[in-house]
Amino acid sequence: MVEITGMTIKEAHEGLSNKKFSAKELVGDTLKRIDKEDKGIRAYLYVNESGALETASTVDKDISAGNEIDPLAGIPVAVKDNILVMGIQATAGSQILKDYVASYDATVIRKLKEKNAVVIGKTNLDEFAMGSSTENSSFGPTRNPCDITRVPGGSSGGSAAAVASHMAVVALGTDTGGSVRQPGAFCGVVGLKPTYGAVSRYGLIALGSSLDQAGPITKTVEDSALLFNAIKGYDKLDATSSKEPYEEEELLNPDLKKVKDLKVGIPDEYFVEGLSKEVGETIEKAIKSIESLGLKTKKISLPHTKYAISVYYIVMPSEASTNLARYDGIRYGTRGASKSLLALYESNRGDGFGPEPKRRILLGTFALSAGYYDAYYDKAQRVRSLIKEDFEKAFESVDVILTPTAPTTAFKFGEKTASPLEMYLSDIFTIPANLAGVPAISIPVKENKDSLPIGFQLMGRHFREADILGIGQFYEKS
Repeated sequence: MVEITGMTIKEAHEGLSNKKFSAKELVGDTLKRIDKEDKGIRAYLYVNESGALETASTVDKDISAGNEIDPLAGIPVAVKDNILVMGIQATAGSQILKDYVASYDATVIRKLKEKNAVVIGKTNLDEFAMGSSTENSSFGPTRNPCDITRVPGGSSGGSAAAVASHMAVVALGTDTGGSVRQPGAFCGVVGLKPTYGAVSRYGLIALGSSLDQAGPITKTVEDSALLFNAIKGYDKLDATSSKEPYEEEELLNPDLKKVKDLKVGIPDEYFVEGLSKEVGETIEKAIKSIESLGLKTKKISLPHTKYAISVYYIVMPSEASTNLARYDGIRYGTRGASKSLLALYESNRGDGFGPEPKRRILLGTFALSAGYYDAYYDKAQRVRSLIKEDFEKAFESVDVILTPTAPTTAFKFGEKTASPLEMYLSDIFTIPANLAGVPAISIPVKENKDSLPIGFQLMGRHFREADILGIGQFYEKS
């Protein structure tokens, strides 16, 4: 019997190719593990049993026929429930979409299906990806597999928990302000946010259109590179998609000599009050480990970092209020009996949205309203440009920037729900990368095995995922 616990893409691919087990056995074992473990963790909102087994049978036929299979063929992939998979629910963690079934595949899903990857199920998230703990899901919270009294992070908490508890080999999440990296740090797995435009957003349920990116959540940086390589690339269906070329060999097989030549910047602004002592000391260990591998580090400054939270919580709610306007009970939602159009809107949006989406819709509508646009949204975009310029200036002297991923370890349920501002501060170190559009990855610190997981973050130049993945793989394998 196959046991997938701890198995990576590479290990699973080798096992399938060498016929040590079949794809059907691999998928079957994953489904059994979900059935056994997910009652306590609640990572999944939907399990795609029949579809997963059907794809596995296709892979087994290819192997039996002697055909070479893609590294992702037969690999169980968990998918965040705001990414469309044709014929399967896409709730975005909200009651307003509880009956919605996707009529087409997101581009990232189409690309995975072309490689015969197995969509094992849809994972839980904060409603419409609004949150840092997966406590805001209208279908109940997900628990952290490392400590079930604590949150898994958010908003991709279900995807991170599924990978950390071995209920999927890898997963897809989305990252608007840290929603792949922060859950990765809290659950002890790897989370990659690609460069804005590197991965198509077509088929993602939009939150902040200038910020959203789909990204891998994996056990290793090597797996992250494999999954990113599969989903990256230009898409004519996404106007924000980039034609920037990537060298596959550089992503998947980094040159050790080139990696050692990279200079790592350490920004003073990320080691400030609010960073827990435990996280600070652990990140210092990670920096020393990086230096011991032969990489040079340099102190740098990102002076406008302190404004990132303020900018983000004007830009993102403004974009969210616009994107969520479509959920009116006519095109989406459950249309109840109403005496007027206004009553229909009030009924569907009032009952369908939870507290956090309502809060952000109100914030965004206010920031965009007549008389306030210049004072809030326009000013926020101007400061956003300054944050982006900080990164551009920093990358003149360094190749990669290293920071903590989150200021604390995973917190307990209810610890921050009473104070939205305190919850928002959980993403203080991840948000700048989204505002600047640069790639960023969270990697578990290896020396922290006896306590809650802690991750360090690497940020790189636009479309230079190869740099952060290269250092990550070097650190991981050394």
